[in-house]
Amino acid sequence: MVILKSRAEIEEMRKAGRIVAAFHQAIAGMIQPGVTTLDIESFALRFLKENGAKAYTIGYNGYPFATCASVNDVIAHGFPNGKPLKEGDIVTIDIVAEADGWIGDSAWCYEVGVVSEEARHLMRVTKECLYLGIERAVVGNRIGDVMHAVQTHAEQNGFSVVRDLLGHGVGREMHEEPNYPHIGKPGKGFRLKEGMVLTIEPMINAGKALMTVDADGWTARTADGSLSAQYEHTIAITADGPVILTAQ
Repeated sequence: MVILKSRAEIEEMRKAGRIVAAFHQAIAGMIQPGVTTLDIESFALRFLKENGAKAYTIGYNGYPFATCASVNDVIAHGFPNGKPLKEGDIVTIDIVAEADGWIGDSAWCYEVGVVSEEARHLMRVTKECLYLGIERAVVGNRIGDVMHAVQTHAEQNGFSVVRDLLGHGVGREMHEEPNYPHIGKPGKGFRLKEGMVLTIEPMINAGKALMTVDADGWTARTADGSLSAQYEHTIAITADGPVILTAQ
């Protein structure tokens, strides 16, 4: 069942969204060669506590961390670890904050030092996919309209869209109905209604779309070892257009 939010509830969700956005702004300057993703995890725990929020993902289906840290060929759900990031890496940091009973969810991809032109192009196109999708997330459109824009832009640039990990509704839980891939056909899929709160979170691979999952049961990586990037916002569907609750 899709839970529609009132205008007042969407306003209440802004706090969690602002905290997540502020976290991403805070770590942008600390991600550089030599920093570990465990350093970022430790900062996240402190940051959430200082801002009156909780790390929603700790313990979620057994997941042990506040952040996901996905480096290079890792698509999503990478475990933070003590390996220093190195020049040329790209890393996606995903965080889900709970504040006053509401969820904010956002992932952002970062350059580590100077990266290759391929990596820079992948990141740029992935971010463009995110905002092209958001532009089409208006009342009356279908999810296929949104995701067709994402898929078309990625594929026109020679990249592929991960099919096996989904966008989702957001509210008092991190994963609410509906769930949907980031591919689609115009006019297909569920219709967007005022009060829906959703993630748009394209995961775009430099190679093929196929993925594998590591023995830890979480870490999803490209099957061909190619780079992967992700950008994610939590958005509300309103009569006035899409509202990005995790806008930086």
